[in-house]
Amino acid sequence: MNIENIFWKPSERRIRAGWRLVLYWIAFFMAQFGLTLVLGVVGVILLLLQGGMDFDPAAIMSSPVVLFMSGLIGLFATVPLTWAFGRWIDWRKFSDFGLKLNKDWWIDLFFGLLLGAVLMLGIFLVEKQLGWLEVIPREAVWTWSNFYRWIFRALILFIAVGFYEELLFRGYLIKNLSEGLHAKLSARISVAISLVVTAAIFGIAHATNPNATFVSSFNIALAGVFLGLGYLLNNKLAIPIGLHITWNFFQGNVFGWPVSGTNAGLSFITIQQLGPNGWTGGNFGPEAGYIGLFAMLVGSILTIAYLL
Repeated sequence: MNIENIFWKPSERRIRAGWRLVLYWIAFFMAQFGLTLVLGVVGVILLLLQGGMDFDPAAIMSSPVVLFMSGLIGLFATVPLTWAFGRWIDWRKFSDFGLKLNKDWWIDLFFGLLLGAVLMLGIFLVEKQLGWLEVIPREAVWTWSNFYRWIFRALILFIAVGFYEELLFRGYLIKNLSEGLHAKLSARISVAISLVVTAAIFGIAHATNPNATFVSSFNIALAGVFLGLGYLLNNKLAIPIGLHITWNFFQGNVFGWPVSGTNAGLSFITIQQLGPNGWTGGNFGPEAGYIGLFAMLVGSILTIAYLL
């Protein structure tokens, strides 16, 4: 193999999968950094104007406004970048990343949305039955203003996060990594390794979240396997996207838990967590506890039953 063939695969007339992944990650971080400089400054200005608060970096970074802006940054960085790489680097259509939006795709999306909501409802009911949480009176008064500020904005945030994280971790990474490994390994082994590797990256990406621990990062990696299952079984991102959206939204803004360590703000139900942290996930949220792992297992079984 000459030097040129290290980077270029003549049979496919494109850059080899490993180098595509390297270039993609470099471009993603550059795009994210550039957008952060622009949108991040705008978000801080809006935060200071709306809240009238002092410039406290810790408070700003954990505020719903900045979380909302970070979701938009991720979306605006990932979607155009993936489209551009698909067209000029991968030589494939944008829809090939699991986004063929036909009737079946939308039906699968609805299943994913329903599954995420049902799993969170199940966690809530089990914890309440076991006395691991207490529903407490809500102090905030519902107005259109705080509904928009907390609920509607959170929903947009979780839609953005669910879409771009699934496109990034499952749609692009799994497809290219499995293609690269398939040159040396069988298709099944390549896909299995790709799922585990991308899930590990998914867990590491959440390791810097507030209240994160080794256990929470490991569990998030397992959540990456759970989310990737729906993609691998039918080559569509519909179920992972829907599941990701409602898992986060119902966790944070319906039942009042932290979402991967972050405060989602106002919720329809206000709770006080009472149970053991090992089971409930403590300040990180249910996905860091045993009950979250059990919900992922149940969700995996239901996903397989739905698709097979």
